[in-house]
Amino acid sequence: MDFGQHWKVASAVNCPLNPIYRLCCFVRAEGSCGSWLKSFSYQVFQLKIAPIFALLLVILLLSGCANPDQTPSTAPVATPLLEASAAPLASPTVEPSAAATSTLAVQLSVTRPAPPSGAKPPALVTVTPAALAPVLPGPLPRPTLPPDAWKNLPVIPTVSDTARAIFARGQKAGNNPDAFSKVGDCESRTQWFLTDFDRKPPTYTLGPYTNLQPVIDHFSGSFARLSVASLPGFTAASLLTPLWADPKQCNRNETPLSCEYRLQRPAFALIMLGTNDVPHLQQFEPNMRTIIEFTIDQGIVPILATKADDLEGNNRINAIIAELANQYDIPLWNFWSAVQGLPNGGLQSDNAHLTFGMNHFDNAASMQSAWPVRNLTALQTLDAVWRGVTETTSP
Repeated sequence: MDFGQHWKVASAVNCPLNPIYRLCCFVRAEGSCGSWLKSFSYQVFQLKIAPIFALLLVILLLSGCANPDQTPSTAPVATPLLEASAAPLASPTVEPSAAATSTLAVQLSVTRPAPPSGAKPPALVTVTPAALAPVLPGPLPRPTLPPDAWKNLPVIPTVSDTARAIFARGQKAGNNPDAFSKVGDCESRTQWFLTDFDRKPPTYTLGPYTNLQPVIDHFSGSFARLSVASLPGFTAASLLTPLWADPKQCNRNETPLSCEYRLQRPAFALIMLGTNDVPHLQQFEPNMRTIIEFTIDQGIVPILATKADDLEGNNRINAIIAELANQYDIPLWNFWSAVQGLPNGGLQSDNAHLTFGMNHFDNAASMQSAWPVRNLTALQTLDAVWRGVTETTSP
């Protein structure tokens, strides 16, 4: 592709209008910097930057943009989901089995390397992971989802024993049971996402969903908070790259993800990624595995979300997200399913951004837009997972 085509790719994946940020998104979309440098003179002309400052800008961007040709060293070795056979297993199982969810300390086929003797694993809590019980797994030996089975999964997840164990581990570590973090791109950073539920006086109406008021009260303060792990243009790789960490709030060499977890100490994390990962799709799965496993290591329940768009074609990213939720036995918020009945699947004419509406859940016209549906189903997901890990089931 030529410069103009790559610039359109950078624009189509929710990169912000700020030309500096879009330039870095462009580098990531390019996939390699060689051909990009050939068109740098054109970019200098467009931005009207003095050559010396432009050169410094390039050095900064090339050193900090997530390189799609590299996988973080902590990424586990696993069979890429993109290369998996399309044929379903003989007896596929979509729902968690009792055997898979009842035993946590199992020997897994895919695990993280053990740290060297005497070395401490990355930890953001005062209690080290080794001191916590039970020992939490990586991916569980579970049947792979059949092709397109994720489309039929419920919008609101059920809670497994694995999620309960992660939550319990985090409570022993001192995580805040009243807090959650937003992890993602601009669609999780915007003031339209959940912020209304922290506003005083309220700017929302629950209508028939008054049962959600307790979860709003419980997580008060998390809805409007600006997460340092949620920024326009973010990819899965961005969350693992220290350059993208907020220098005012994060420590030296700290990634946006680890910084957010240190600052917020959440019990739950809404992880909403994929739209900006389209240009370097092959790295999405290993980066997501790193994010999921780091989140679990911190005793934080990861809640994965499918996305509304299909910029990559064939919904390959959503299939990966659903399969990872299946493998790690963690909650999946199937947002894609929630917007299928909306005009254009809840998407604007660019087929990337969500249609806007106010959070009036008793207004039929408003509920034809994607944003109130996103906020409603996010609340329902938080409510289901929070209650699922904290309420004791009667025998």
